[in-house]
Amino acid sequence: MNNVYVDTSAFLAVLDSDDSHHNKAKKEWAELVFSGVNLYCSNYILVETFALLQHRFGMDAVKLFDQDILPIMNILWITEPLHSRGVSAYLTASKRKLSLIDCVSFEVMRHYDVKSAFVFDAHFKNQGFECLP
Repeated sequence: MNNVYVDTSAFLAVLDSDDSHHNKAKKEWAELVFSGVNLYCSNYILVETFALLQHRFGMDAVKLFDQDILPIMNILWITEPLHSRGVSAYLTASKRKLSLIDCVSFEVMRHYDVKSAFVFDAHFKNQGFECLP
């Protein structure tokens, strides 16, 4: 496991001490950071994470995320074809709790051959990805 995609659910679990997954997330985050694996997320994950952090915790949390976490992340920028494939998968799945951002993430992971995700979202496992923790 050299490459790990990080989902918004993992970022929030790491940063929110009230999150039910917080302790597992903090431990997994530390292991990933210190193991030297390549950590990836898409710019769509950043938009979602920034918005949720701002809404739940305010701009100080967004600034902390931007200054302390983003520098160690590899950002995968969504192209028009990846976006289109994600939209197609989203509309085809037609599941109420499956988001467009999740569907685009699946396409990004497949495109860049990233097989593992740090995530607290069962949809990733359902798509055949290894989920951490």
